[in-house]
Amino acid sequence: MTVPAYVLSGDQGTTSTRAMVFGHDGRVVAADQREHRQIFPRAGWVEHDPMEVWENTRLVIGGALAAANLDASAIAAVGITNQRETTVVWDKATGLPIANAIVWQDTRTQRLCDELAGDIGPQRYAAQTGLPLATYFAGPKIRWLLNTVDGARERAEAGELLVGTMDTWVLWNLTGGPGRGLHLTDVTNASRTLLMDLRTLTWDEGLCAALGVPMAMLPQVRSSSEVYGTCGPGILDGVPVAGILGDQQAATFGQACLERGSAKNTYGTGNFMLLNTGSEIVTSANGLLTTVCYRIGDQPAVYALEGSVAVSGSLVQWLRDNLGLISSAPEVETLAKTVPDNGGTYVVPAFSGLFAPYWRPDARGVVVGLTRFVNKGHIARAALEATAYQSLDVLEAMNADSGVALRELKVDGGMTANETLMQFQADLLSVDVVRPVVAETTALGAAYAAGLAVGYWSSTDDIVANWGEGKRWTPTMDAVTRERLRRGWDKAVARTLDWVDADVETS
Repeated sequence: MTVPAYVLSGDQGTTSTRAMVFGHDGRVVAADQREHRQIFPRAGWVEHDPMEVWENTRLVIGGALAAANLDASAIAAVGITNQRETTVVWDKATGLPIANAIVWQDTRTQRLCDELAGDIGPQRYAAQTGLPLATYFAGPKIRWLLNTVDGARERAEAGELLVGTMDTWVLWNLTGGPGRGLHLTDVTNASRTLLMDLRTLTWDEGLCAALGVPMAMLPQVRSSSEVYGTCGPGILDGVPVAGILGDQQAATFGQACLERGSAKNTYGTGNFMLLNTGSEIVTSANGLLTTVCYRIGDQPAVYALEGSVAVSGSLVQWLRDNLGLISSAPEVETLAKTVPDNGGTYVVPAFSGLFAPYWRPDARGVVVGLTRFVNKGHIARAALEATAYQSLDVLEAMNADSGVALRELKVDGGMTANETLMQFQADLLSVDVVRPVVAETTALGAAYAAGLAVGYWSSTDDIVANWGEGKRWTPTMDAVTRERLRRGWDKAVARTLDWVDADVETS
């Protein structure tokens, strides 16, 4: 009998789905990846086809195993990580979604959020949930689907429909689907719904009633690292599924940010900076979110402060797909390096409003500072720099909330391959920026959660031991230049505000 020697991680992201096989040293053995369609029915609406996502999940699992020449007997456990707030409702008997999944970037629920906020304002449920009322989160998306899809609310109340974020959708299908699939989520994903109490780590009856979500359709909330069950018939039949972490919490775990005060920044579709606050629930006074960082089995939950930026890597995708400025994502750095600076141009990608630390749903994207001197190289450079400026805004809020200035920033995600961006980030923050050997730490974090649950890794000490520095960027920019650039960014952000009027949104 083959002794399981690897852990497999399914990473269901915003633009693609990956499967990665990891060895005990935390290094990638094999991987496969497929993009899925981004569906934009109207301005501000973003959807995914859940069936396409599940089919891609199946294909990449098979692809990763084939690339490593492995079968199920070699896999000790499976972990799942996912784009978080993206929401799908499906028929329990057939497994068919009642509509496309509503993606975390989608803004269609703004009016509903305003109504729920009432006279109290967006912080109405923040004491319980750690979150403002915003289109970002899953709860309002569920209510919109139930109120909009014909017959959905009646079917949900009759117990015929299930709901979940993408981890739950993948897990339910992976463990057998109709009649067999496990309907579960973990505390990190549940903490992004506006429906879970941060202290009890359970669905709150009052919150569910306020948002109009029948509790019977919600998945059971479990820890981030435990054996939930086994994969159903298929290529991984019988392999334990033992870890679930929302993507940003997974990256934090994979970066070995396990001590209170440690932080990471992930550069993906959006940008997400998390600061581990230990067992303490820290309320932000500076526009950050309070969220669950992870929970290992029966141990106490670990919490985090998070700064969420909606658009970073997807801005590069926009330059490619919408403007045709580049033909592939890596070309943005080549184009940006044709000029020495941004030429006075700033891009603020408030496509879904501004997230942390502003939380301004009325904002929309701008390109400012244009002159006849500006060329496409300047636009490309300004687009890259936008990610660094948004991270600076979040870091300053995090320093203010924690009272401790960050000494260095651990970074991960696909955009960290962009050397120009990473150097500019270090210059702007005036701290060292450090990329690990394994930069795709989201999938790694889910693998660690699963492997810990089955004893493949004996403790979190193994995670710390596996982490290795890959590259370090040290600041070189002088303070005068830094202040001038920051001043320009602040002016650009100011130009995005108060753009959306009620009649514009309605039309």
